[in-house]
Amino acid sequence: MLHKTVLLQSSIEGLDIKTGDTFLDGTLGGGGHSEMVLKKFCDKVRVIGLDLDEKALDRSKIRLSSISSSVTFHKESFRNMNKVLDELGLKSVDKILFDLGLSSNQFEESGRGFTFQKDEPLLMTFKENISPEDITAEEIINNWDEENIVAILEGYGEERFAKRIARAIVVERKKKLIKTTFDLVGVIKMATPTFYHRMKIHPATKTFQALRIAVNDEVESLKEGITKGFERLSPKGRMAVISFHSLEDRVVKNYFREKNKAEEAVLITKKPIVPTREEILENPRSRSAKLRIIQKN
Repeated sequence: MLHKTVLLQSSIEGLDIKTGDTFLDGTLGGGGHSEMVLKKFCDKVRVIGLDLDEKALDRSKIRLSSISSSVTFHKESFRNMNKVLDELGLKSVDKILFDLGLSSNQFEESGRGFTFQKDEPLLMTFKENISPEDITAEEIINNWDEENIVAILEGYGEERFAKRIARAIVVERKKKLIKTTFDLVGVIKMATPTFYHRMKIHPATKTFQALRIAVNDEVESLKEGITKGFERLSPKGRMAVISFHSLEDRVVKNYFREKNKAEEAVLITKKPIVPTREEILENPRSRSAKLRIIQKN
């Protein structure tokens, strides 16, 4: 399945990339945003692509290397961009993009439990080679106490039935371990009222979102990433962030507002840019996307 890049035109236009710029794609994924930049500028813009997912990097290498030789690929989280830029001998970059959405490939092909539509192990980590120290969704579900599970589901998923779901998880895991996505979906359905199963979004959506965020430490990673990104932006450089749920968007909005208030930056987007009706119809996963852009003074 070819991943449809969300808010592609809006984000690249909003970054206002110029000849000679260095562009950091902090969430390279399938390479859709970087492809658009390279097709427009070819070797006249340097592209640095970061992603923790090795398969995503491999796909992007195939997709982008034929367009330009001015792109480099790095298996790293955007929260560690300093390390990559230091290795490349770069003090600053001109444009930065973070697209915080999961690609269709990660949903459909990873086998790591990101989707509740396939029966897969409850991993939900972006890492492919998992060490004993790494947290997985299975560990949280089967070992963490009820209060912590409630906190995750409420804080990261804004799940209205967090307490009921957490209670059901604790009861069920005493009978047998909850090891797969379908095991967890069954518990969620058992714990939630029937009307909740008929809503527009699947009853497991918010629980899966919350667990994924917790496993990958996504909120702290985002805070660290945008802070380091802003520090490494050149004067008049721009940073764009595409978020997909209110928690992420709140982090970005508050950080951008702080920088604007401190007169360290100007808001290019006073309000977030959202997908058009046509884009949502073509790609329903884009419906919750919000794009915010800031320019460093």
